[in-house]
Amino acid sequence: MPHFCTLIPGDGIGPEVAHAAVKAVNATGVDISWKLAELNETIILESGKTLPPHVLYSLNETRVGLKGPVTTPVAGGFQSVNVALRKALDLFANVRPVRTLPGIKTRFEDVRIDMVIFRENTEDLYSGLEHEVVQDVVTSLKVITRAASERIANYAFGYARKNHRKKVVAIHKANIMKLADGLFLRCCREVAERFKDIEYKELIVDNASMQLVMRPETFDILLLPNLYGDIVSDLAAGLVGGLGIVPGANMGATHAVFEAVHGSAPDIAGKGKANPTALMLSAVMMLTHLGEAAAASKLQNAVESVYAEGKNVTSDVGGSASTDEFTEAVVKAIKGQPS
Repeated sequence: MPHFCTLIPGDGIGPEVAHAAVKAVNATGVDISWKLAELNETIILESGKTLPPHVLYSLNETRVGLKGPVTTPVAGGFQSVNVALRKALDLFANVRPVRTLPGIKTRFEDVRIDMVIFRENTEDLYSGLEHEVVQDVVTSLKVITRAASERIANYAFGYARKNHRKKVVAIHKANIMKLADGLFLRCCREVAERFKDIEYKELIVDNASMQLVMRPETFDILLLPNLYGDIVSDLAAGLVGGLGIVPGANMGATHAVFEAVHGSAPDIAGKGKANPTALMLSAVMMLTHLGEAAAASKLQNAVESVYAEGKNVTSDVGGSASTDEFTEAVVKAIKGQPS
């Protein structure tokens, strides 16, 4: 039986990187039936819905999605599609592996970075509970619950044990937000007591940010509330070459959506300059989730081999290859591996 997966190309460079990722996945030989669900800024504005019914219908059928970037207006306009998806499907865990890729020049060429960031995805300041008390005075509510905090902590520690990771660090600001971040921290500590085989530490978020810049190779699993997780995960991506090469997943109890974490980059859309690495590596995570470990390994190894060779990488990482040239190189590398 094939796997059924919803494909949301998005807008801007989204359709280009989505096409590239699908081509690479198909080259592995895995049997996937792709269900196209178009979602872009035009569709949202015309329908008046951030998540039109056809998108949710498809995701509720397949339970698995691969998503390109969708433009989100700044300081106005419609809600973020990512936030809406996480709420609608209860995708409580944002998972972002951050790894050094061969051949990419960074400020940390002498160390290997290999960390996974677990961000609680459903509450905190992203609950969107804002209110203008009087003119020019706005309050935003930071919501932290035991249920959500325990759930993300269990997910992070469970992942660590399953994948033979050795250390989890919870990141917080409980020295200032003693009730909200204090509750998150207590939940992390309680969960850590059930995973004695995994080292547990805590860092205040500002100190953690400094340590990430100074000693990124010392981090393994990072566990954070929503807002800090959003910021720190982008910081971490910058350590290995940027958002264009870092994958992401939004995981729930029943649904999973895998996505590139970069923006839609409308300025280079249609020019053949987009780097599809992030969505390809997100597809690696998707294949692993589907139980297709061999296909996931083929795609991961192919991407890394293209970077190691360095002849067919895109301009954002110092090369001159087009999106199609990079994709063809990855497909060739996949087909060159033993079955």
